[in-house]
Amino acid sequence: MAEQQLSATFLERLIKRENGAFDELVRRYAGRCYGYFYRLCGNAEQSEEFVSELFVKLVEKIDTFEGGSFDKWLFTVASNLFRDHLRRQYRYKRLLDEAAEHQRRRQDDSAEQSRQEAANDRLQWALEKLDKETAELLMLRYYSQVSFKDLAEMRNEPIGTTLSKVHRGLKKIRFLLEDNR
Repeated sequence: MAEQQLSATFLERLIKRENGAFDELVRRYAGRCYGYFYRLCGNAEQSEEFVSELFVKLVEKIDTFEGGSFDKWLFTVASNLFRDHLRRQYRYKRLLDEAAEHQRRRQDDSAEQSRQEAANDRLQWALEKLDKETAELLMLRYYSQVSFKDLAEMRNEPIGTTLSKVHRGLKKIRFLLEDNR
């Protein structure tokens, strides 16, 4: 009972912001709070930072104490402080992970785009090496997606002839690309 009365008197001094009340708060609770944070994070320097931040919060929030066990209230504030730290740390890590993933994707996309551009350049080079008729036939078939039947009708030739010309054109392209590696 004497401890509760002392705590009530002590709290009144804290709420009134009397000289020495904060020092007494630190003297009474710093060791226990440090031990609590050290067990949670395992880092002495970070535990000291938590203790400092906790006492700043306690002074700011002392008038929200509604009675009851001061220790319970103090360690609730300490627990919330640590949980907030974990949430911030998780969000920060998640943001870093997302940024790294975005950067990796951009690099992958850029590398893929470079490979695609190089392949397109090589294909364009090979098409330029073909005779005009074969190049036009391949471009209509593969770039414009014109069917073999329509190609044959456009050229007024049997579909078999068109198929043969496309096949020979593809063989020439393959040969040029393989020969030019």
